[in-house]
Amino acid sequence: MKVLIINASPRVNGNTATAVDELLKTFKEEGVETEVCQIGNKDIRGCIACGKCAELGHCVFNDTVNELAPKFEAADGLIVASPVYYASANATLIACLDRLFFSTPFDKTMKVGACVVVARRGGCSATFDELNKYFTISGMPVASSSYWNSVHGREIGEAAYDAEGLQTMRKLARNMSFLIKCIALGKEKYAMPKNEPWLPTHFIRKDLSEQ
Repeated sequence: MKVLIINASPRVNGNTATAVDELLKTFKEEGVETEVCQIGNKDIRGCIACGKCAELGHCVFNDTVNELAPKFEAADGLIVASPVYYASANATLIACLDRLFFSTPFDKTMKVGACVVVARRGGCSATFDELNKYFTISGMPVASSSYWNSVHGREIGEAAYDAEGLQTMRKLARNMSFLIKCIALGKEKYAMPKNEPWLPTHFIRKDLSEQ
């Protein structure tokens, strides 16, 4: 069992790292392997909707996104952790996730997803909702905790004093570990859920009378 954690903070040892460290300790207790990838200082451009990934099987821009892709494919769960900027995730993370989810052809169904957000004060819930959408559009169950997955702190080290936030991280890691293990057993006994071919239904259509 393995969980990939993407830390999108540009501060390597900042408050987001404090939240991630709490996750790592609990995952270790649960016997779940982890890998943390720090991308906050990476130069990651946004998607340009060129569509080349459908032809190549990977993003046309050969950067951190293509390095993360095989790690994501091999993982049983994915956690994305981000500081909050203007009630939103780090722009580097959004660029990364847009391309990572869109350009990778592998099935993400039943990989467990979760996000962690860190802020001085406000914007956590908006960022939490923003990041969870990547999972719910991909057939990924979302792991929950005893509160929204948020930790508070401004100056480096302040997050260590958010007792409830760190407790939320521990509960999240335990719940995610449980879900991953249960899904693995479910696959053995019941197989994966039936999948249907995609039925793209576009909202703008030409008037058939024009043809």
